[in-house]
Amino acid sequence: MTSSESPTSESCESYQASRRSFLREAGGSFGAIALAAILQSDGFRSRSLSAAEKSPLAAKRPHFKPRATRVIYLFMHGGPSHVDLFDPKPDLIKYGGQPLPESFGPVMTRRKVAANPLLPPIKPFRPRGKSGLEISDFLPHLAECADDLCVLRSCHGDSVNHPQSVYQMNTGSILIGKPSLGSWIAYGLGTENQNMPAFVVMPDPGGGTKGGPPAWGSGFLPATYQGTTVRPGPNPILNLRPQPKISNSQQRAALDLIQQLNAKHLAERDADSELEARINSYELAYRMQSAAPEIVELHEETAETLALYGIGEQDTNEFGTRCLLARRMIERGVRFVQLYSGDTGGWDAHNNVADNHGLYCRRTDRPVAGLLRDLQRRGLFEDTLIIWGGEFGRMPMSEQGTGRDHNPWGYSVWLAGAGVKGGMAYGSTDAVGLRAAENKVHVHDLHATILHILGFDHESLTYFNNGRYERLTDVSGRVVKEILG
Repeated sequence: MTSSESPTSESCESYQASRRSFLREAGGSFGAIALAAILQSDGFRSRSLSAAEKSPLAAKRPHFKPRATRVIYLFMHGGPSHVDLFDPKPDLIKYGGQPLPESFGPVMTRRKVAANPLLPPIKPFRPRGKSGLEISDFLPHLAECADDLCVLRSCHGDSVNHPQSVYQMNTGSILIGKPSLGSWIAYGLGTENQNMPAFVVMPDPGGGTKGGPPAWGSGFLPATYQGTTVRPGPNPILNLRPQPKISNSQQRAALDLIQQLNAKHLAERDADSELEARINSYELAYRMQSAAPEIVELHEETAETLALYGIGEQDTNEFGTRCLLARRMIERGVRFVQLYSGDTGGWDAHNNVADNHGLYCRRTDRPVAGLLRDLQRRGLFEDTLIIWGGEFGRMPMSEQGTGRDHNPWGYSVWLAGAGVKGGMAYGSTDAVGLRAAENKVHVHDLHATILHILGFDHESLTYFNNGRYERLTDVSGRVVKEILG
Protein backbone atom coordinates (compact mmCIF):
# COMPACT_ATOMS: atom_id res chain seq x y z
CA MET A 1 0.00 0.00 0.00
CA THR A 2 1.39 3.43 -0.98
CA SER A 3 1.36 6.51 1.25
CA SER A 4 -1.47 7.99 -0.79
CA GLU A 5 -3.73 5.03 -0.27
CA SER A 6 -6.06 4.89 2.68
CA PRO A 7 -6.31 1.65 4.59
CA THR A 8 -9.32 -0.51 3.74
CA SER A 9 -11.40 -2.37 6.31
CA GLU A 10 -9.70 -5.56 5.16
CA SER A 11 -6.23 -4.15 5.81
CA CYS A 12 -7.36 -2.79 9.19
CA GLU A 13 -8.54 -6.23 10.17
CA SER A 14 -5.17 -7.64 9.19
CA TYR A 15 -3.49 -4.99 11.34
CA GLN A 16 -5.82 -5.81 14.21
CA ALA A 17 -5.04 -9.51 13.93
CA SER A 18 -1.35 -8.71 13.91
CA ARG A 19 -1.72 -6.63 17.06
CA ARG A 20 -3.49 -9.47 18.85
CA SER A 21 -0.81 -11.87 17.66
CA PHE A 22 1.88 -9.49 18.85
CA LEU A 23 0.38 -9.16 22.32
CA ARG A 24 -0.15 -12.89 22.65
CA GLU A 25 3.38 -13.71 21.59
CA ALA A 26 4.86 -10.91 23.68
CA GLY A 27 3.00 -12.19 26.73
CA GLY A 28 4.47 -15.64 26.19
CA SER A 29 7.92 -14.15 25.80
CA PHE A 30 7.62 -12.20 29.05
CA GLY A 31 6.63 -15.45 30.78
CA ALA A 32 9.65 -17.22 29.31
CA ILE A 33 11.93 -14.40 30.49
CA ALA A 34 10.46 -14.62 33.99
CA LEU A 35 10.85 -18.39 34.05
CA ALA A 36 14.47 -18.11 32.93
CA ALA A 37 15.16 -15.65 35.76
CA ILE A 38 13.59 -17.98 38.31
CA LEU A 39 15.60 -20.94 37.04
CA GLN A 40 18.75 -18.84 37.09
CA SER A 41 18.14 -17.84 40.71
CA ASP A 42 17.52 -21.47 41.65
CA GLY A 43 20.77 -22.57 40.08
CA PHE A 44 19.26 -24.59 37.24
CA ARG A 45 21.21 -22.66 34.61
CA SER A 46 24.36 -22.09 36.62
CA ARG A 47 26.19 -24.90 34.85
CA SER A 48 26.20 -26.66 31.53
CA LEU A 49 24.97 -30.23 31.32
CA SER A 50 27.58 -32.96 31.48
CA ALA A 51 27.83 -35.61 28.77
CA ALA A 52 26.14 -38.10 31.09
CA GLU A 53 23.22 -35.73 31.70
CA LYS A 54 22.78 -35.16 27.96
CA SER A 55 22.67 -38.91 27.32
CA PRO A 56 19.24 -40.41 26.55
CA LEU A 57 20.19 -43.09 29.09
CA ALA A 58 20.77 -40.63 31.93
CA ALA A 59 19.17 -41.81 35.18
CA LYS A 60 15.58 -40.57 35.54
CA ARG A 61 12.99 -40.55 38.29
CA PRO A 62 9.82 -42.65 37.98
CA HIS A 63 6.34 -41.35 38.75
CA PHE A 64 6.42 -42.35 42.41
CA LYS A 65 8.69 -44.10 44.90
CA PRO A 66 9.57 -47.49 43.44
CA ARG A 67 9.81 -50.84 45.19
CA ALA A 68 12.43 -51.99 42.68
CA THR A 69 15.11 -50.11 40.77
CA ARG A 70 16.17 -53.02 38.57
CA VAL A 71 14.83 -56.24 37.01
CA ILE A 72 16.17 -59.71 36.22
CA TYR A 73 13.82 -61.53 33.84
CA LEU A 74 14.39 -65.29 33.54
CA PHE A 75 12.58 -66.23 30.32
CA MET A 76 11.95 -69.96 29.88
CA HIS A 77 11.59 -70.04 26.12
CA GLY A 78 9.30 -72.67 24.63
CA GLY A 79 6.55 -72.75 27.27
CA PRO A 80 7.17 -74.51 30.60
CA SER A 81 4.36 -76.71 31.87
CA HIS A 82 2.59 -75.04 34.79
CA VAL A 83 0.72 -78.26 35.67
CA ASP A 84 4.08 -80.02 36.06
CA LEU A 85 5.94 -77.27 37.95
CA PHE A 86 3.88 -74.73 39.93
CA ASP A 87 0.16 -75.50 39.57
CA PRO A 88 -0.85 -78.78 41.29
CA LYS A 89 -4.12 -80.31 40.06
CA PRO A 90 -5.46 -83.29 42.03
CA ASP A 91 -8.20 -83.75 39.42
CA LEU A 92 -5.55 -84.20 36.77
CA ILE A 93 -4.30 -87.19 38.75
CA LYS A 94 -7.82 -88.45 39.45
CA TYR A 95 -8.94 -88.33 35.83
CA GLY A 96 -5.60 -89.07 34.19
CA GLY A 97 -5.96 -91.19 31.06
CA GLN A 98 -9.54 -90.05 30.49
CA PRO A 99 -10.78 -87.59 27.84
CA LEU A 100 -11.21 -83.93 28.75
CA PRO A 101 -14.80 -83.53 29.98
CA GLU A 102 -17.15 -81.71 27.59
CA SER A 103 -17.85 -79.16 30.33
CA PHE A 104 -14.45 -77.58 29.66
CA GLY A 105 -15.67 -76.34 26.27
CA PRO A 106 -14.72 -76.70 22.60
CA VAL A 107 -11.04 -75.89 22.90
CA MET A 108 -10.28 -78.93 20.75
CA THR A 109 -12.43 -81.10 18.51
CA ARG A 110 -14.02 -84.05 20.27
CA ARG A 111 -12.03 -86.40 18.05
CA LYS A 112 -8.75 -84.85 19.15
CA VAL A 113 -9.88 -84.83 22.78
CA ALA A 114 -10.53 -88.57 22.61
CA ALA A 115 -7.09 -89.14 21.10
CA ASN A 116 -5.37 -86.94 23.69
CA PRO A 117 -6.53 -87.93 27.18
CA LEU A 118 -5.59 -86.03 30.32
CA LEU A 119 -1.96 -86.51 31.34
CA PRO A 120 -1.25 -86.49 35.11
CA PRO A 121 1.67 -84.44 36.49
CA ILE A 122 4.96 -86.08 35.63
CA LYS A 123 6.37 -85.63 39.16
CA PRO A 124 4.64 -85.12 42.50
CA PHE A 125 4.01 -81.74 44.13
CA ARG A 126 4.86 -81.16 47.79
CA PRO A 127 4.24 -78.33 50.28
CA ARG A 128 7.44 -76.31 50.67
CA GLY A 129 8.85 -73.97 53.28
CA LYS A 130 6.91 -72.37 56.08
CA SER A 131 4.23 -71.19 53.65
CA GLY A 132 3.42 -74.64 52.33
CA LEU A 133 3.50 -73.38 48.73
CA GLU A 134 3.34 -76.48 46.53
CA ILE A 135 6.15 -76.93 44.02
CA SER A 136 7.02 -79.95 41.88
CA ASP A 137 9.90 -82.34 42.50
CA PHE A 138 11.23 -81.16 39.12
CA LEU A 139 12.63 -78.13 41.04
CA PRO A 140 14.17 -79.31 44.34
CA HIS A 141 16.53 -76.31 44.74
CA LEU A 142 13.96 -73.68 43.90
CA ALA A 143 11.52 -75.45 46.22
CA GLU A 144 13.83 -74.47 49.08
CA CYS A 145 13.13 -70.81 48.16
CA ALA A 146 9.34 -71.28 48.18
CA ASP A 147 8.82 -68.63 50.87
CA ASP A 148 10.34 -66.02 48.53
CA LEU A 149 8.12 -66.80 45.53
CA CYS A 150 4.80 -65.29 44.51
CA VAL A 151 3.31 -67.64 41.90
CA LEU A 152 0.71 -66.09 39.61
CA ARG A 153 -1.28 -69.20 38.64
CA SER A 154 -3.89 -67.42 36.51
CA CYS A 155 -1.87 -65.80 33.73
CA HIS A 156 -3.26 -65.84 30.21
CA GLY A 157 -2.42 -64.44 26.76
CA ASP A 158 -3.86 -64.16 23.28
CA SER A 159 -1.94 -66.45 20.93
CA VAL A 160 -1.28 -70.18 20.75
CA ASN A 161 1.85 -69.73 18.60
CA HIS A 162 5.40 -69.21 19.85
CA PRO A 163 6.51 -66.02 18.03
CA GLN A 164 3.33 -64.07 18.76
CA SER A 165 3.30 -65.20 22.40
CA VAL A 166 6.99 -64.37 22.83
CA TYR A 167 6.25 -60.91 21.46
CA GLN A 168 3.25 -60.46 23.75
CA MET A 169 5.09 -61.49 26.90
CA ASN A 170 7.90 -59.13 25.96
CA THR A 171 6.11 -56.23 24.27
CA GLY A 172 2.44 -56.53 25.26
CA SER A 173 1.39 -57.19 21.66
CA ILE A 174 1.21 -60.31 19.50
CA LEU A 175 2.27 -58.11 16.55
CA ILE A 176 5.89 -57.45 15.73
CA GLY A 177 7.35 -53.95 16.05
CA LYS A 178 6.32 -52.81 19.55
CA PRO A 179 8.85 -51.75 22.20
CA SER A 180 9.85 -54.47 24.65
CA LEU A 181 9.37 -54.30 28.41
CA GLY A 182 13.11 -53.76 28.87
CA SER A 183 13.06 -50.90 26.37
CA TRP A 184 10.17 -49.19 28.16
CA ILE A 185 12.05 -49.47 31.45
CA ALA A 186 15.26 -48.14 29.87
CA TYR A 187 13.22 -45.26 28.42
CA GLY A 188 11.60 -44.55 31.78
CA LEU A 189 14.56 -45.02 34.12
CA GLY A 190 17.74 -44.70 32.07
CA THR A 191 20.83 -46.38 33.51
CA GLU A 192 22.78 -45.92 36.72
CA ASN A 193 26.05 -46.68 34.93
CA GLN A 194 26.89 -44.64 31.83
CA ASN A 195 29.54 -47.24 30.93
CA MET A 196 26.96 -49.98 30.42
CA PRO A 197 23.64 -50.21 28.57
CA ALA A 198 20.40 -49.90 30.53
CA PHE A 199 18.97 -53.08 28.96
CA VAL A 200 21.02 -56.25 28.48
CA VAL A 201 19.90 -59.54 26.92
CA MET A 202 21.66 -62.90 27.26
CA PRO A 203 20.15 -65.38 24.77
CA ASP A 204 20.53 -69.13 25.09
CA PRO A 205 23.81 -70.09 23.37
CA GLY A 206 22.06 -73.08 21.78
CA GLY A 207 20.25 -70.84 19.31
CA GLY A 208 17.81 -68.02 18.88
CA THR A 209 14.26 -67.58 20.10
CA LYS A 210 11.14 -68.09 18.02
CA GLY A 211 10.49 -64.52 16.98
CA GLY A 212 14.09 -63.42 17.38
CA PRO A 213 15.56 -60.03 18.31
CA PRO A 214 12.29 -58.04 17.95
CA ALA A 215 11.44 -59.57 21.35
CA TRP A 216 14.01 -57.20 22.86
CA GLY A 217 13.75 -54.45 20.27
CA SER A 218 12.81 -50.82 20.92
CA GLY A 219 9.97 -50.67 18.37
CA PHE A 220 8.87 -47.06 17.89
CA LEU A 221 10.95 -45.87 20.87
CA PRO A 222 14.35 -44.38 19.99
CA ALA A 223 16.72 -47.17 19.00
CA THR A 224 19.01 -46.30 21.92
CA TYR A 225 16.64 -48.21 24.21
CA GLN A 226 16.82 -51.60 22.50
CA GLY A 227 18.42 -54.53 24.30
CA THR A 228 22.17 -55.06 23.98
CA THR A 229 23.21 -58.69 23.54
CA VAL A 230 25.91 -59.83 25.95
CA ARG A 231 27.65 -63.20 25.98
CA PRO A 232 29.89 -64.89 28.55
CA GLY A 233 33.60 -65.13 27.76
CA PRO A 234 36.40 -62.73 26.82
CA ASN A 235 34.30 -61.01 24.10
CA PRO A 236 30.93 -60.30 25.76
CA ILE A 237 29.89 -57.95 22.95
CA LEU A 238 31.00 -58.77 19.42
CA ASN A 239 33.33 -56.28 17.71
CA LEU A 240 33.72 -54.25 20.90
CA ARG A 241 37.48 -54.50 21.35
CA PRO A 242 39.73 -52.33 19.12
CA GLN A 243 42.37 -53.85 16.88
CA PRO A 244 45.60 -54.67 18.80
CA LYS A 245 47.72 -52.07 16.96
CA ILE A 246 45.30 -49.20 17.61
CA SER A 247 46.28 -47.11 20.65
CA ASN A 248 43.75 -45.58 22.99
CA SER A 249 44.64 -42.03 21.86
CA GLN A 250 44.27 -42.99 18.19
CA GLN A 251 40.90 -44.54 18.84
CA ARG A 252 39.73 -41.53 20.87
CA ALA A 253 40.80 -39.14 18.09
CA ALA A 254 39.03 -41.20 15.43
CA LEU A 255 35.89 -41.38 17.55
CA ASP A 256 35.91 -37.61 18.16
CA LEU A 257 36.11 -36.97 14.41
CA ILE A 258 33.29 -39.43 13.71
CA GLN A 259 31.15 -37.84 16.40
CA GLN A 260 31.72 -34.33 14.98
CA LEU A 261 30.75 -35.44 11.49
CA ASN A 262 27.75 -37.37 12.77
CA ALA A 263 26.57 -34.42 14.85
CA LYS A 264 26.69 -32.18 11.75
CA HIS A 265 24.85 -34.85 9.77
CA LEU A 266 22.21 -35.16 12.52
CA ALA A 267 21.66 -31.41 12.70
CA GLU A 268 20.55 -31.48 9.06
CA ARG A 269 17.92 -34.13 9.77
CA ASP A 270 14.85 -33.85 11.94
CA ALA A 271 15.00 -36.21 14.94
CA ASP A 272 16.47 -39.25 13.16
CA SER A 273 16.22 -41.85 15.92
CA GLU A 274 18.41 -44.42 14.17
CA LEU A 275 21.19 -41.92 13.53
CA GLU A 276 21.02 -40.51 17.05
CA ALA A 277 21.17 -44.03 18.46
CA ARG A 278 24.22 -44.79 16.32
CA ILE A 279 25.99 -41.68 17.59
CA ASN A 280 25.24 -42.62 21.20
CA SER A 281 26.30 -46.22 20.58
CA TYR A 282 29.79 -45.18 19.43
CA GLU A 283 30.43 -43.30 22.66
CA LEU A 284 28.88 -46.03 24.80
CA ALA A 285 30.92 -48.71 23.03
CA TYR A 286 34.11 -46.77 23.78
CA ARG A 287 33.26 -46.62 27.49
CA MET A 288 32.18 -50.27 27.52
CA GLN A 289 35.58 -51.46 26.31
CA SER A 290 36.81 -51.26 29.88
CA ALA A 291 33.53 -51.88 31.75
CA ALA A 292 32.08 -54.89 29.91
CA PRO A 293 35.11 -57.22 30.09
CA GLU A 294 35.42 -56.57 33.84
CA ILE A 295 31.81 -57.63 34.39
CA VAL A 296 32.27 -61.01 32.70
CA GLU A 297 35.51 -61.78 34.56
CA LEU A 298 34.46 -64.17 37.33
CA HIS A 299 37.87 -64.84 38.88
CA GLU A 300 37.15 -62.41 41.72
CA GLU A 301 34.14 -64.45 42.82
CA THR A 302 34.72 -66.94 45.64
CA ALA A 303 34.60 -70.69 45.10
CA GLU A 304 31.57 -70.82 47.38
CA THR A 305 29.70 -68.31 45.18
CA LEU A 306 30.55 -70.22 42.00
CA ALA A 307 29.30 -73.42 43.60
CA LEU A 308 26.09 -71.68 44.67
CA TYR A 309 25.27 -71.13 40.99
CA GLY A 310 26.46 -74.59 39.92
CA ILE A 311 29.36 -73.14 37.94
CA GLY A 312 31.89 -75.83 37.09
CA GLU A 313 29.30 -78.61 36.90
CA GLN A 314 28.20 -80.05 33.58
CA ASP A 315 24.45 -79.45 33.73
CA THR A 316 24.44 -76.07 35.43
CA ASN A 317 27.66 -74.35 34.35
CA GLU A 318 26.29 -72.46 31.35
CA PHE A 319 23.05 -71.10 32.82
CA GLY A 320 24.69 -70.62 36.21
CA THR A 321 27.35 -68.42 34.61
CA ARG A 322 24.70 -66.23 32.99
CA CYS A 323 22.76 -65.94 36.26
CA LEU A 324 25.92 -64.79 38.03
CA LEU A 325 26.60 -62.31 35.23
CA ALA A 326 23.08 -60.96 35.70
CA ARG A 327 23.81 -60.31 39.37
CA ARG A 328 27.10 -58.60 38.50
CA MET A 329 25.37 -56.40 35.93
CA ILE A 330 22.54 -55.16 38.13
CA GLU A 331 25.14 -54.62 40.85
CA ARG A 332 26.90 -52.24 38.46
CA GLY A 333 23.85 -50.22 37.46
CA VAL A 334 22.24 -52.09 34.55
CA ARG A 335 18.47 -51.62 34.90
CA PHE A 336 17.06 -54.65 33.08
CA VAL A 337 18.75 -57.99 32.43
CA GLN A 338 16.93 -60.73 30.54
CA LEU A 339 18.20 -64.31 30.38
CA TYR A 340 16.75 -66.86 27.99
CA SER A 341 16.73 -70.56 28.82
CA GLY A 342 16.00 -72.65 25.77
CA ASP A 343 16.96 -72.45 22.11
CA THR A 344 14.43 -72.45 19.26
CA GLY A 345 12.94 -75.61 20.79
CA GLY A 346 13.62 -75.06 24.46
CA TRP A 347 10.87 -76.03 26.90
CA ASP A 348 8.52 -76.94 24.02
CA ALA A 349 7.69 -80.45 25.30
CA HIS A 350 5.39 -81.79 22.59
CA ASN A 351 6.40 -85.41 22.82
CA ASN A 352 8.08 -86.07 26.18
CA VAL A 353 7.61 -83.75 29.15
CA ALA A 354 9.71 -85.93 31.44
CA ASP A 355 12.81 -85.79 29.26
CA ASN A 356 12.42 -82.19 28.11
CA HIS A 357 11.60 -80.63 31.47
CA GLY A 358 14.00 -82.95 33.22
CA LEU A 359 16.84 -81.52 31.11
CA TYR A 360 15.87 -77.86 31.42
CA CYS A 361 15.08 -78.07 35.11
CA ARG A 362 18.47 -79.63 35.78
CA ARG A 363 20.09 -76.78 33.88
CA THR A 364 18.19 -73.93 35.55
CA ASP A 365 16.91 -75.04 38.98
CA ARG A 366 20.11 -74.70 40.97
CA PRO A 367 21.34 -71.51 39.24
CA VAL A 368 18.01 -69.72 39.78
CA ALA A 369 17.89 -70.73 43.45
CA GLY A 370 21.52 -69.63 43.78
CA LEU A 371 20.69 -66.27 42.23
CA LEU A 372 17.89 -65.66 44.75
CA ARG A 373 20.13 -66.54 47.70
CA ASP A 374 23.03 -64.46 46.38
CA LEU A 375 20.82 -61.40 45.89
CA GLN A 376 19.53 -61.77 49.45
CA ARG A 377 22.90 -62.01 51.11
CA ARG A 378 24.22 -59.03 49.14
CA GLY A 379 21.30 -56.81 50.06
CA LEU A 380 20.04 -56.64 46.46
CA PHE A 381 16.88 -58.71 46.85
CA GLU A 382 14.84 -55.92 48.43
CA ASP A 383 15.04 -53.61 45.41
CA THR A 384 15.45 -56.11 42.57
CA LEU A 385 12.42 -57.66 40.87
CA ILE A 386 12.98 -61.21 39.66
CA ILE A 387 10.57 -62.60 37.05
CA TRP A 388 10.36 -66.24 35.93
CA GLY A 389 8.13 -67.48 33.12
CA GLY A 390 7.75 -68.44 29.46
CA GLU A 391 5.52 -67.33 26.62
CA PHE A 392 2.68 -69.67 27.72
CA GLY A 393 2.05 -72.93 29.57
CA ARG A 394 1.06 -76.39 28.40
CA MET A 395 -2.14 -78.33 28.01
CA PRO A 396 -3.42 -80.78 30.65
CA MET A 397 -4.13 -83.21 27.79
CA SER A 398 -1.42 -85.45 26.40
CA GLU A 399 0.21 -85.09 23.01
CA GLN A 400 1.93 -88.04 21.36
CA GLY A 401 1.33 -89.97 24.54
CA THR A 402 3.81 -88.28 26.89
CA GLY A 403 3.96 -84.66 25.70
CA ARG A 404 1.79 -81.55 26.02
CA ASP A 405 0.69 -78.92 23.49
CA HIS A 406 0.76 -75.11 23.91
CA ASN A 407 -1.62 -73.46 26.36
CA PRO A 408 -2.01 -69.64 26.37
CA TRP A 409 -5.35 -69.77 28.24
CA GLY A 410 -3.87 -70.50 31.66
CA TYR A 411 -0.29 -70.70 32.93
CA SER A 412 2.04 -69.64 35.75
CA VAL A 413 4.61 -66.88 36.18
CA TRP A 414 6.38 -66.17 39.45
CA LEU A 415 7.80 -62.96 40.88
CA ALA A 416 10.22 -62.47 43.76
CA GLY A 417 11.97 -59.62 45.58
CA ALA A 418 11.06 -55.92 45.56
CA GLY A 419 8.38 -56.12 48.24
CA VAL A 420 6.37 -58.82 46.44
CA LYS A 421 4.66 -61.14 48.93
CA GLY A 422 6.56 -64.42 49.11
CA GLY A 423 5.25 -67.90 49.81
CA MET A 424 1.93 -67.33 48.11
CA ALA A 425 -0.03 -68.32 45.02
CA TYR A 426 -2.34 -65.77 43.43
CA GLY A 427 -5.26 -66.74 41.22
CA SER A 428 -5.99 -70.19 39.86
CA THR A 429 -6.74 -72.17 36.76
CA ASP A 430 -9.69 -74.53 36.47
CA ALA A 431 -9.75 -78.04 37.93
CA VAL A 432 -7.36 -79.48 35.34
CA GLY A 433 -5.23 -76.41 34.57
CA LEU A 434 -6.69 -75.61 31.15
CA ARG A 435 -7.87 -72.03 31.64
CA ALA A 436 -7.34 -69.15 34.06
CA ALA A 437 -10.43 -69.20 36.30
CA GLU A 438 -10.07 -66.99 39.39
CA ASN A 439 -8.32 -63.61 39.71
CA LYS A 440 -7.20 -63.75 36.10
CA VAL A 441 -3.95 -61.99 35.18
CA HIS A 442 -3.70 -61.02 31.53
CA VAL A 443 -0.31 -60.12 30.09
CA HIS A 444 -1.31 -56.43 30.28
CA ASP A 445 -2.05 -56.87 34.00
CA LEU A 446 1.34 -58.48 34.52
CA HIS A 447 3.10 -55.62 32.73
CA ALA A 448 1.07 -52.99 34.62
CA THR A 449 2.14 -54.64 37.88
CA ILE A 450 5.80 -54.78 36.87
CA LEU A 451 5.78 -51.09 35.95
CA HIS A 452 4.02 -50.24 39.21
CA ILE A 453 6.73 -52.04 41.18
CA LEU A 454 9.28 -49.89 39.33
CA GLY A 455 7.44 -46.69 40.26
CA PHE A 456 5.43 -46.10 37.07
CA ASP A 457 1.78 -45.50 36.41
CA HIS A 458 1.43 -47.72 33.35
CA GLU A 459 -1.16 -45.36 31.87
CA SER A 460 1.24 -42.41 32.10
CA LEU A 461 4.44 -44.02 30.79
CA THR A 462 3.77 -43.14 27.16
CA TYR A 463 5.46 -42.21 23.90
CA PHE A 464 3.87 -40.18 21.11
CA ASN A 465 3.85 -42.20 17.90
CA ASN A 466 1.81 -41.86 14.72
CA GLY A 467 -0.61 -39.38 16.22
CA ARG A 468 -1.32 -41.11 19.53
CA TYR A 469 0.31 -41.70 22.88
CA GLU A 470 1.37 -45.36 22.95
CA ARG A 471 2.01 -47.39 26.08
CA LEU A 472 3.15 -50.89 27.00
CA THR A 473 -0.30 -51.97 28.20
CA ASP A 474 -2.20 -50.57 25.19
CA VAL A 475 -5.68 -49.63 26.48
CA SER A 476 -6.02 -52.02 29.42
CA GLY A 477 -4.08 -53.44 32.35
CA ARG A 478 -4.75 -53.69 36.09
CA VAL A 479 -2.10 -53.56 38.79
CA VAL A 480 -2.33 -56.75 40.88
CA LYS A 481 -1.91 -54.96 44.20
CA GLU A 482 -2.95 -58.04 46.18
CA ILE A 483 0.55 -59.51 45.73
CA LEU A 484 2.39 -56.45 47.06
CA GLY A 485 3.48 -56.23 50.67
